[in-house]
Amino acid sequence: QVQLQESGGGLVPAGGSLRLSCVAPRNSCSVFSASDMAWYRQPPGKERELVASSTSGRAVYYADSVKGRFSISRDNSKKKTFLQMNDLKPEDTAVYYCNQVRDSGTYWGQGTQVTVGQ
Repeated sequence: QVQLQESGGGLVPAGGSLRLSCVAPRNSCSVFSASDMAWYRQPPGKERELVASSTSGRAVYYADSVKGRFSISRDNSKKKTFLQMNDLKPEDTAVYYCNQVRDSGTYWGQGTQVTVGQ
């Protein structure tokens, strides 16, 4: 059964923007609020890497490659987390995955493709 579901990927020209969304439909609001949420990505032929994270205490982290361009946020009342991606570059092309760490374990979405044209 789906624990996390991403949306918002697509094809965008360099310099463009996309907003990814991830919903945790099976979570209660309290469970979602207590969890750490993150976005990872896997470029073609490369390892999966952490892009941004937001802890239950609202601490945020960004990979150096996306600092100043990407922003992670969450709406606990809707059990959603978002990744706003601005000034996209071809090297941002990847499958983006939503990740959740909570007391019952670690969960992954199925991924959404982001392709940035030249």
